[in-house]
Parts: sequence; structure tokens; C-alpha cells
Amino acid sequence: MLVAVDHVQLAAPPGSEDLLRRYYSGALGMTEIPKPPVLAARGGCWFRAGAVQLHLGIEGTADAGGPGGFRPAKKAHPGLRVTDIEAFAARLASRGAPVTWDDGLPGHRRFYSEDPVGNRLEFLEPLVRAYGRDS
Repeated sequence: MLVAVDHVQLAAPPGSEDLLRRYYSGALGMTEIPKPPVLAARGGCWFRAGAVQLHLGIEGTADAGGPGGFRPAKKAHPGLRVTDIEAFAARLASRGAPVTWDDGLPGHRRFYSEDPVGNRLEFLEPLVRAYGRDS
């Protein structure tokens, strides 16, 4: 029986760890968590905010155009629930991260951003009705 999502893994090209740290720790405010030594040898980095974990694993070659090269997820993405979405979007934008608002999901405010290697991330907050329940 499934009980929870443990983590979401996104891919990143070799040598991008410092860029990822600036986005996931700096812009998103996540904390980097240590990878087990056997996995740390593969590169990449892991981040946490509360119960949310995002793992960035190294994929492909430095030349994204070559065989087996890195290609960021453009459609597939994690959907991350936030509070005070306006302030969160402003935080990302002030740190140079793209923010693209989308009103296509009824009952929610949401926007998309991309990490420095091009992975898509969705941030959403349910709209609350006057009597305090999620719509």
C-alpha cells in the first residue's frame, strides 16, 4: 500500500551542483541534505524543506547535444504546495528565477519556474473559501 511520496528526483548535467545549490537553497530556501557516501560519489545533490525532498541526480554528458546528453524535464515536473504564493513568487523573481503565472487550475493560484538547468517546477496554493475550507 502506498503511504507517501518519499522524494522526487530530477536530472541535472555533470558539474551543475553549484548552480543547483544557488537555486534550491538560495532561491527556494531549501536545506541541502547529505547524500549517503556511495551515492555522493555519483555527484548531484539533495534538498529538503519540511517533508518535501528533491533529489538532483547527474545524467548525461556535459555536451547536452551529444548521445546520452542531458535534457531537462519540460513537461514532467514536481508540483510543490506553498503558502503565501505571492511572496514566494516575489522571492524567486528577486533572486533571478523565472516566474510564469498560470490560472488554468481551478481553485488554485499557481506559477511555474525553471531551475538553472531547465527543469520545470510548479508551485501552487489552494484558494480558500470565505468559510475557511479549500475549494
